[in-house]
Amino acid sequence: MSKENIIRKKMANTLRFLSADMIQRANSGHPGAPMGLSDIAVVFSEHFKHNPKNPKWIDRDRVVFSGGHASALIYSLLYLWGYDITIEDLKNFRQLNSKTPGHPEYGDTPGVEITTGPLGQGVANAVGFAMAEKYTANLVNSDTCKLIDHKVYCFCGDGDLEEGISYEACAIAGHFKLDNLILIYDSNHITIEGDTSLTWSEDIEKRFKAQGWSVKNIDGHSYGEIDNALSEAKEATTPTIIIANTTIGKGAGELEGSASTHGAPLGEDIIREAKIRAGFPDEKFYIPEDVLLRFRCAVEKGELYEKEWIHLQKQAPLIEQNEALDRLLNPDFSSIKYPDFSDIETIATRESNGKILNAISKAIPGFIGGSADLNPSTKTELKSMGDFPRGKNIHFGIREHAMGAITNGMALYGTIIPFNATFFVFADYQKPSVRVSALAGIQNFYIWTHDSIGVGEDGSTHQPIEQMTQFRALPNFYLWRPADATENVEAWKTALKIKAPHGFVLSRQRLKTLKPKRDFGDVSRGAYIIKERKDANLTIMASGSEVILALQGACHLEVLGIRANIVSVPCLDLFNEQSDEYKNRVVNPDTKVLAIEASSAIEYYRYADDVIGMSSFGASAPAKLLFKKFGFTIENLMRRACNLMGVEYREVNLGVKLY
Repeated sequence: MSKENIIRKKMANTLRFLSADMIQRANSGHPGAPMGLSDIAVVFSEHFKHNPKNPKWIDRDRVVFSGGHASALIYSLLYLWGYDITIEDLKNFRQLNSKTPGHPEYGDTPGVEITTGPLGQGVANAVGFAMAEKYTANLVNSDTCKLIDHKVYCFCGDGDLEEGISYEACAIAGHFKLDNLILIYDSNHITIEGDTSLTWSEDIEKRFKAQGWSVKNIDGHSYGEIDNALSEAKEATTPTIIIANTTIGKGAGELEGSASTHGAPLGEDIIREAKIRAGFPDEKFYIPEDVLLRFRCAVEKGELYEKEWIHLQKQAPLIEQNEALDRLLNPDFSSIKYPDFSDIETIATRESNGKILNAISKAIPGFIGGSADLNPSTKTELKSMGDFPRGKNIHFGIREHAMGAITNGMALYGTIIPFNATFFVFADYQKPSVRVSALAGIQNFYIWTHDSIGVGEDGSTHQPIEQMTQFRALPNFYLWRPADATENVEAWKTALKIKAPHGFVLSRQRLKTLKPKRDFGDVSRGAYIIKERKDANLTIMASGSEVILALQGACHLEVLGIRANIVSVPCLDLFNEQSDEYKNRVVNPDTKVLAIEASSAIEYYRYADDVIGMSSFGASAPAKLLFKKFGFTIENLMRRACNLMGVEYREVNLGVKLY
């Protein structure tokens, strides 16, 4: 063995035993993958361009650990490289309020690019990072000066590639020829239940070649093969997968290669014996001095990388390049010229939203996105702005699951504010990605159209019923359902200021533009009184298409002596966060409260005495017939209000439907 490989082996063993010690101390974790990947991690360190002292440097390589259960390896690497992590942080692995949680979480640990753990998500996130790099590079680079020029690496395992999301994401990567993406596949043939042959027999090499990838098949414990594969991958003209055949729990003695190493501590005796065989002292969290010095070279190299890049910035032949990068890094939301809908009598909120998206994108260079093959229906095409990778329209194909996770990656790249679009009922396909968005505080915009039984003839398979309740139950997620086009504008103004994920739930059918000159000061607080009556004894809460119904119904109820304040609720999540004082001002506690929404709507019981909502799936018929069938009519609103107020119902004919 050469001198170079001798030190590499020592570095790899250090990683193995650090990971094993962390997991043993916590009495919880997954030692198998970190131990199997340690040889690759050492050589990867030699190729990885980053600056531990500035984890946000824009031209750094990105690395995503899709198999987030291998977090002990991630934290060990980050510490050894010189990130703001201490040996005490390693000792506090999986403990309360530590920088080293069980799975890597964005914001908790310097150097962790994105929250991972749900298998396959990280693969799609990496595709998003690679797509963001391509778009950014096309905006700021010239033929002679490349301000953005780096790679995106992703470590993944058998479980990641079994999950369907990885197939969707890798198909997109191959289609767009993302040559900046390198997937390192830890092929150890072991899952929790045992050998992967129990459930898996596909040819991964053929699968990825069919998707347009370069494929390298190597021994994951041969330093030479690892080095050559990474070097060749960096020069490839397509995305590359390195199939690294490894042994799970490498170095774990009698447990080496077994499923027993996957998800449980090895035990003190096994670790002790493994260290003795490797020539290491029986000492917990032991790091040889020469190993630490070798890993810590990352600090000096990283500072040099960044200084060279800063020098390149100063030498850029066109000042426009730096200005373009600055506009991406520091978007000016005050420059957005929102459309004026005051002279439009009726318009679907999906259509007004499309106009808003175009206005935002014209002003904000990094505001880009697309749909799951639904632009004509979701109205999300960015007119005359071209197609990715040089333009702003991303054609994701019919791949909602990957679309959500890809845009999560794009959102954390640093220069992109992404949106993605599909029908609201298909948000179910995106739920895991939406949850990660909320967990990590990622400002990703989900555009969900065809918001209710108003979908009509497509029937119950396409009519969302429980989805609003589902997403409102998600912490740190803001669901918007604007009542009309003008409220839609105000919703976007607020959403762009809140660094969290947002979902816009929009109508297929045309909605009346309500009192275009009304004051919108309280949309930013989630709900506001759109119509107030003196001495009100009833409050009606509504969102979206049901706001006009509430306004009309209240006019009829007034004849019966029921004086109703109407509260528009564009974002119940935001309203829930307000002070009790504001809530009581909007929803008067001295009134009875009735809520109406074409969804399950059970979350309104937090405020309401009665709720008119959906308690069954929809049906196939024209929208008007469905709203009548399921009780979204003035008559039913009046009957429920009269019952709530103890007033005898009678028909009221005002001649016209006022609001």
